[in-house]
Amino acid sequence: MRRFWLLFSQAVTVLLAAYFVVATLKPDWLAARRAVLTGSTGIALVEAPTSPSAPAPAGSFRAAAQKASQAVVSINTSKAADRPASNDPWFRFFFGEQGAQPQAGLGSGVIISPDGFILTNNHVVEGATEIEVALNDSRKARAKVIGTDPETDLAILKINLDRLPIITLGNSDALQVGDQVLAIGNPFGVGQTVTSGIVSALGRNQLGINTFENFIQTDAAINPGNSGGALVDVNGHLMGINTAIYSRSGGSMGIGFAIPVSTAKLVLEGIVKDGVVTRGWIGVEPADLSPELMETFGVRARKGVLITGVLQNGPAAQAGVRPGDVVVQVSGKDVANVSELLSTVASLKPGTATQFKLQRREDHVDVTVTPGKRPKPRQQAGQGGVPQPQR
Repeated sequence: MRRFWLLFSQAVTVLLAAYFVVATLKPDWLAARRAVLTGSTGIALVEAPTSPSAPAPAGSFRAAAQKASQAVVSINTSKAADRPASNDPWFRFFFGEQGAQPQAGLGSGVIISPDGFILTNNHVVEGATEIEVALNDSRKARAKVIGTDPETDLAILKINLDRLPIITLGNSDALQVGDQVLAIGNPFGVGQTVTSGIVSALGRNQLGINTFENFIQTDAAINPGNSGGALVDVNGHLMGINTAIYSRSGGSMGIGFAIPVSTAKLVLEGIVKDGVVTRGWIGVEPADLSPELMETFGVRARKGVLITGVLQNGPAAQAGVRPGDVVVQVSGKDVANVSELLSTVASLKPGTATQFKLQRREDHVDVTVTPGKRPKPRQQAGQGGVPQPQR
């Protein structure tokens, strides 16, 4: 009997020693063991082990979302109430106090600098009398509009807070169709939301949303409230500013548009440095090549942009550009349509001579054009049609 108790005590000692060693050196071995629990109903439940620092499962975008979401903010705007259309008491009796309530707006933005600069859409803050920015850490601050650029639908705001999270700017020119992206914003005011998708197309233009269009198209869900939010890659780097959706219902239908960060950087630099975006201008009326126009002007070119009109004494006219010429290249860069020509010319520095390659009937002509400063638009680019900017 004594021998039995001696063996028993030795076995227990060895087991306790082994447990102590495992618990000290390899605690995850014990956590990996599944626990079987019995609830009040008597049903056996099996719970998976939980760990706050568990690695993300394969295919997860957790790291990108966590990295970028801290720098994405919610923007709440208010606009002063319009005065009633009439002071007639009978008008107010039948139609009420029209415009008596201030208008509220909702959008998103991205913190791009520790100095408090925020990138968002112009249509999010347009006409706003008060702008409040809510950070992901629950802090709030009043924002000041530093500048806007209606022709690209971008705006720069500034807030005065310390310890601001900032997003890393990516290279949107390196994006390819099929790349995975995340859209981060505050749709419908429900709170910060992350959706995923792929790049569906690049260089989308002629949508009638902005004057300068070079959109990234994505199927990541974008809804009202997402405007001004971030489109990021799988590394959490900013690739674009979510701006509009193609929708017949007002909600996401799988076709969203974002302004590339390459465009946003040009606007940011212009506004912060000079207070306004300066673009090149040559004074021509361009048109895409079509069989009818080619026959009318006797054009032999098969690619490029047709010049149907030239402003008298404008930069192009002074350089010798004529109606009927086809612009094939600008500063060594091919141009295939009006949108590309418009964007390329706009990127030129006013006062700096630039080489244009033209085709004039059967002849190839090189001219040197010195762009002027693009005049301010008479009105903002139309935002009607099916593509809709989303606040």
